[in-house]
Amino acid sequence: MTQPDTDVLIIGAGLSGIGAAVHLGKQCPGKTYRIFEQRSAIGGTWDLFRYPGIRSDSDMHTLGFNFKPWTEAKAIADGPSIRNYVRETADEYDITRHIQFDTKIVAADWSSPDQVWHITAEDTKTGKRSELTTRFLFMCGGYYNYDEGYRPDFPGEEAYKGQFVHPQHWPEDLDYSGKKVVIIGSGATAMTLVPAMAEKAGHVTMLQRSPTYVVSRPAVDKFANFLRAILPDSWAYGLIRWRNVAFQQYFFRKTRENPEQARERLLKMVREELGPDYDVDRHFTPHYNPWEQRLCLVPDSDLFNVLKSGKASVETDHIETFTEKGIKLKSGKELEADIVVTATGLNLVFMNGVDVSVDGAKVDPGKLLNYKGVMLSNMPNLAVTFGYTNASWTLKADLTSEYVCRLINLMDEKGATSAMPYLPAFPNETEPFVDFSSGYFQRVMDQFPRQHTEAPWKLHQSYFTDRKNLRDEPIEDGVMQFTTPADAAAPKPALQAAE
Repeated sequence: MTQPDTDVLIIGAGLSGIGAAVHLGKQCPGKTYRIFEQRSAIGGTWDLFRYPGIRSDSDMHTLGFNFKPWTEAKAIADGPSIRNYVRETADEYDITRHIQFDTKIVAADWSSPDQVWHITAEDTKTGKRSELTTRFLFMCGGYYNYDEGYRPDFPGEEAYKGQFVHPQHWPEDLDYSGKKVVIIGSGATAMTLVPAMAEKAGHVTMLQRSPTYVVSRPAVDKFANFLRAILPDSWAYGLIRWRNVAFQQYFFRKTRENPEQARERLLKMVREELGPDYDVDRHFTPHYNPWEQRLCLVPDSDLFNVLKSGKASVETDHIETFTEKGIKLKSGKELEADIVVTATGLNLVFMNGVDVSVDGAKVDPGKLLNYKGVMLSNMPNLAVTFGYTNASWTLKADLTSEYVCRLINLMDEKGATSAMPYLPAFPNETEPFVDFSSGYFQRVMDQFPRQHTEAPWKLHQSYFTDRKNLRDEPIEDGVMQFTTPADAAAPKPALQAAE
């Protein structure tokens, strides 16, 4: 039986990875762990994205960790503040010394005889590869490709004489003062960039093929700040966190139950922001129901304010072709642009892009079934953090880490070296991993696991349901199978993912 180099290997040093390390230290203090981060700094998403105005698209009382109160005045926080929060957490809990930066895991092979993961890591600066082993592999690196964002090819773009910029690779020295800027996109990134760039640019145009639901919310939560003034930080944080989670879950449920009513309410709020003369039907009325894609949060009405001021505008149209000076739309209108920002989305990956195999047999994630939103069918000692699409990512990340710690401790109690959600046969009828119509999900859903209609193979988009399932329900549910050293030594077929 191989003794691993480390008990737990965590991929990623962002919100999920740092949170996982803290939970391990608290709940599994005897376990060793290492964090491999492919970049040179802590922060994940919040260190990678450096475009103007970068901020959270949900409140920090739910995006923050459940063990570390968010104490700044702004609940809708900017990127640097969130990055500092993650770094501060790592320092406070002595996590940083466990991180190996500039290291990417390229392959992971589970060995049934050895009962360990054999890991191939690559130094991102030198390309040199190294090998190590771990008992448990915890993937906390998010769900999109850090190397490149989604960038479609546009007709005639070779004729354009201006500058292209993608938000995922923002030039530090980009000067857009007084310039005409066109931002292609209608998601959270575009709606963040428009008011931020409008402060200096000559004019900013958000060019979208179709609208997105938008809701404004104060950046400062006055009630939260009042509570912090009269209560200990942890008490105030806990109360506001519960209030915000309860409201979000209530709103999501009511939206799904009565989408037409929710649609009318959201559009009424936009009309109140922009006034009776603005064409809300064209520019802010989506062709889908609320929460079939993620809602965009606008703090302090900043997007609406720059639209009303004339510093920015929205065009809802399709691109016919690029020209030397900008973009010609199918309506015949031409948009001049010194800079075109392609806020066209992300490239998603599952299992952090790692080439995963079991006893040498390559694993296709599309042929796996989700287990409790944490593990995967017939995959031993492997957990993947995947946050909510309808709420803050960290709510699910915290629950995932707590469950993994419970599982590791139970393995120790049983003298087991591995635990695996066993699926004897792949069900005939399954559903996509995520019920979202957004293009960035639809492009890659065949590369993601499936889910079933029944527990424990169903992925819930409900914090309260997951809290009960992952914190309170017994881990031994008739599905989770444990392997001891004696079991591993016994002759048996290699584990394979269910077909």
